[in-house]
Amino acid sequence: MNHFTSVNDVPDLSALLARCRSVKQNPLGTLNLGVGKTLGCIFFNPSLRTRLSTQRAAYNLGLSVIVMNIGAEGWKLEFEDGTVMNDDKAEHIKDAVAVMGQYCDVLGIRAFANLKDRDADYQEAILKAFKQYSGVPIISLESATRHPCQSLADLITIEQHKPSQVPTVLLTWAPHPKALPQAVGNSFAEWTLAAGYNLRIANPAGYDLNPEFTRGAEIFHDAKSAYEGVDFVYAKNWSSYQSYGEVLNQEMEWRVDEQKMALTENAGFMHCLPVRRNMVVTDAVIDSERSLVVEQAANRVVAAQAVLEAILR
Repeated sequence: MNHFTSVNDVPDLSALLARCRSVKQNPLGTLNLGVGKTLGCIFFNPSLRTRLSTQRAAYNLGLSVIVMNIGAEGWKLEFEDGTVMNDDKAEHIKDAVAVMGQYCDVLGIRAFANLKDRDADYQEAILKAFKQYSGVPIISLESATRHPCQSLADLITIEQHKPSQVPTVLLTWAPHPKALPQAVGNSFAEWTLAAGYNLRIANPAGYDLNPEFTRGAEIFHDAKSAYEGVDFVYAKNWSSYQSYGEVLNQEMEWRVDEQKMALTENAGFMHCLPVRRNMVVTDAVIDSERSLVVEQAANRVVAAQAVLEAILR
């Protein structure tokens, strides 16, 4: 595996999931694989689970880790070629990235969507620049359109708890007080469909995800019927793809609650965290025995470690 930016970079998903199971059973089994090598984690946006889990995974492999928060610690970066750099941007992205590639053997990049220009976000300029100019493998720690490390952790969690070979999974939109990117929803849909699960997606009108990511899923536009008979419920907010970046609906009927969960097949509840309690999901659901959110977060270490192993090998 040369880069890890989507499920399309994975040559054999079943083999990767099998490796994840081995990593979870013996996390220090390849402690010397990364000795003498350095992982650089470059954050254009905030993080808690992604930062900590990736560092922990790197240490489990013997890697050294450099972390840089671009917004707080780096120069403002120019992305346009041919620009006369006479404003507040002190360095061009191609120069900065090329230097980072000299210091690190692998680079992890976290860069969210700006939710202002859909075409610009979906072109993934930052991720492409790192792949083009760094000269080293790139791991997406969440981009404008995808969150592959989270999605791999989600699949690890489902594989551990699925009641049948082909579970039925519901990805449901939930209300949120601010506009959020589509990256987690896009990525979860892409990975679960690649895994061969039955995927349902429920969201209000105007919130359909990019069809490139959801082709093969069953789409619902009401808040309850999609819950019937599912094995897992994954709650996540995203802003509108059609009316890009806009918040069109904050109706609390879309919140995940005990009444909706009662329609399922004793489904596990999933969320990538952080979560707005009692807006996205009620306390009664997220604190219940069927809540998998902490285990999901723990599996972020397993996912990152398996990906780093594949790249280092």
